[in-house]
Amino acid sequence: MGRGLRAGTSHRLRLPAAATAMPLFIEGRRVQLPQSVREIVRAHPPLEERARLLRGQSVQLVGPKGLLYVQQRELAVTSPKDGSISILGSDDATTCHIVVLRHTGNGATCMTHCDGSDTKTEVPLIMNSLKSLSNHTQNGRLEVHLVGGFNDDRQLSQKLTNQLLNEFDRQEDDIHLMTFCVTELNDREENENHFPVVCGIAINIKTAEIFRATFPERGPEEELRSARSLTGGPNLSTSPLAEPPHFVPHIRSTLMFLKKYPFPGNSLFPGNRALLYKKNEGGLWEKISSPGS
Repeated sequence: MGRGLRAGTSHRLRLPAAATAMPLFIEGRRVQLPQSVREIVRAHPPLEERARLLRGQSVQLVGPKGLLYVQQRELAVTSPKDGSISILGSDDATTCHIVVLRHTGNGATCMTHCDGSDTKTEVPLIMNSLKSLSNHTQNGRLEVHLVGGFNDDRQLSQKLTNQLLNEFDRQEDDIHLMTFCVTELNDREENENHFPVVCGIAINIKTAEIFRATFPERGPEEELRSARSLTGGPNLSTSPLAEPPHFVPHIRSTLMFLKKYPFPGNSLFPGNRALLYKKNEGGLWEKISSPGS
């Protein structure tokens, strides 16, 4: 995954330059893996109902105030104690999955946007990031929400769903699967082509509400952050027909960024210094330091 976005009491965003397993539970029962999505929801009907309710929501436009946006291969972690961040959000997930892990006792919440590039490393990173803000003596449990993917021709979504289920099932802590709007549960067909229904979600850190969302502001440093995932994979898209209308302009601006900064490690991060941002009173990201300062 490689890039962590952490919001805490400092209200700052940092862009860096570069045991025994416990079971996964649904409705208090151990999940027996491997199982297909259809087999899991057949055994646990409330999962399908919650997926149906999520698919049926209207998409909310979420502005920048209080928002920490998570791009592909990023994770963000925060808690209700944070005075600047109240919403974690991510969108543009086609074959990708958006993962939310939350501790019900203290409200610490982690969101990540997984593309299947390194799920084995990403899931422990999600767990450790959340634990860094969690007090394990506090009552509560870990709940996970999985959203994204569809019945794509290459079955990349199905593969990622299975990877995530298996890796969460291998972690040290009990984890309760609450939302499972993935792959065939998130699929629609139009003119014999398949598309995802839910491509973006947000979670309200204080209320724990998860809802469909899209985001006009994806900063800070949107092109810089997206450049890494673009250069780290063999394809510009795993599902070209399912991409949103802004996909092509986004890729174009990222490619122009790479042309301008072919070696960002030297030009943007001299001496391996990080870029630091904070939320200003208007809810927008504001740079508080830059290379050489």
